[in-house]
Amino acid sequence: MQISEIMTHNVAIASPDDIIIDVARRMADKDIGFIPIGENDRLIGMVTDRDIVTRGVATGLDGRSKVREVMSNDVKYCRDTDQVEDVLANMGDIQVRRLVVIDDNKRLCGIVTLADAARDAIDGTRSSLKGVVQPGGDHNQSGA
Repeated sequence: MQISEIMTHNVAIASPDDIIIDVARRMADKDIGFIPIGENDRLIGMVTDRDIVTRGVATGLDGRSKVREVMSNDVKYCRDTDQVEDVLANMGDIQVRRLVVIDDNKRLCGIVTLADAARDAIDGTRSSLKGVVQPGGDHNQSGA
């Protein structure tokens, strides 16, 4: 089965110049914790609800700060034609819960999450989940 069969197709995108409070509100309204960041028709980063808290609020930034101040520049992705089992294994290896999905033209076409795989009861989901949710001790989110 290919990722295109389980991914979310309607993806919200933010600009690096959007302000944090607007992006946080979009996340809350859509009940999502992750938004890709695009600029000049290119995917340049991503921001999570956790990024907003740990890189924004915890460091004293206010809601009027730009998303570029809290976003991650390291975009992890897979292709829409990749096999689900391979992507899930990779997600476990790199310890992520969601990936941007790109097409053959390197264009954003979706997002795939562990929840997508779990919802569709994909074989191998259990072992992939174990890879991503390894305990970090003392509720440490960084896994360190």
